[in-house]
Amino acid sequence: MKKMLIFILIASVSLLMMVEECESIEKEIKPVLRICILDNKDRVTLALKGAYRVYTVTQDKLLTGGYILHTQVNPSDQGIMFGARGLKFTRIRLKVAEGAFIHIDGRAFRGEVDIIRKDNMKIMAINRVTLEEYLYGVLYNEVSHRWPIEAIKAQAIAARTFALYQARQNKLQDYDMTNDIYSQVYSGAASERWSTTRAVKLTASKILTYQGDIFPAYYHATCAGRTEDASNLWAVDLAPLKGVECQFCKESPHYKWTKNIPPAGLEKKLNDSGYKVGKIKSISVLAKNKSGRVDKIEIKDEADISSILTAKDFRQLIGPNDMRSTTFTPSVNNGSLIMDGVGWGHGVGMCQWGAKGMAEHGKKYDEILKYYYPGTEISTIDKKSK
Repeated sequence: MKKMLIFILIASVSLLMMVEECESIEKEIKPVLRICILDNKDRVTLALKGAYRVYTVTQDKLLTGGYILHTQVNPSDQGIMFGARGLKFTRIRLKVAEGAFIHIDGRAFRGEVDIIRKDNMKIMAINRVTLEEYLYGVLYNEVSHRWPIEAIKAQAIAARTFALYQARQNKLQDYDMTNDIYSQVYSGAASERWSTTRAVKLTASKILTYQGDIFPAYYHATCAGRTEDASNLWAVDLAPLKGVECQFCKESPHYKWTKNIPPAGLEKKLNDSGYKVGKIKSISVLAKNKSGRVDKIEIKDEADISSILTAKDFRQLIGPNDMRSTTFTPSVNNGSLIMDGVGWGHGVGMCQWGAKGMAEHGKKYDEILKYYYPGTEISTIDKKSK
């Protein structure tokens, strides 16, 4: 019995030492980003492989801990059901030992995870991860890991700058960014690759600045000839985002595209969005901007009722992965709506396929960045960046 007590004591001390490590994971590496990795879920499946602790978010109060866990997390009237245990808190924080991952719905994430029970009794999960480790999980989703290393390094710096800017803009919100195309696509540890991680490490702490400050370093897949002026899309009027000529993305598979849009589906989407549209008769371009992208379109139905939309709104209505850009020519052929277009993405900032083309022509990452973001400098992160 005595030997058993000694064994339990030693095991408990070892466990405490291991979980204490989770409180100091990368603390010296700043900043830490907050990425919403899922939202409005009825429940989440949680797997913790190794030492872990669960804290309250607001008070940093230790609630529970252990070693290896597979369970579900559900909302409850009192707070959160952590497996069979009811926690009277609506926000909890999961911490694991160094080198371990937190598995949420089968996906592995570095760092820490906050689980929040929302007012609508749904679950939100926010991954708190260091900037550099966040980039490990971003780059593979944004560019090919087989691309030239100079293009991947340029992407790393642009993504790092964009992330820091968004973190500063959203510091009073629950999270800095989402994990989808509306922020930067982030999949956690599953999307890490050797070459993209290498690019992050080779550019560690490097960011883009304009007049001494970070800015939204937007980027997109393929510009098809010229990048866009950000002020045509958003309330952003900066010299580095005014648009440049690009002759480097012609090899992109997204350079040209055609989309056949079912009329009935578009009519329903238009009516659901508040436009009163009958059977569509024609779609025409009313105006283009200086970059050649469509600014406004007019849709007429068979009763000659006209609806005018911005190309930006029209693209969001169709879906940005189907309507790949706002550089398109619409037509109606035997009742079918056809969009012939070029490019993929909003067109602002760095053209990713253009960066690949420049790298293949011997350009270095700094030359690529300064071409697509004219007037900028490559700096390093300081305390003012967060």
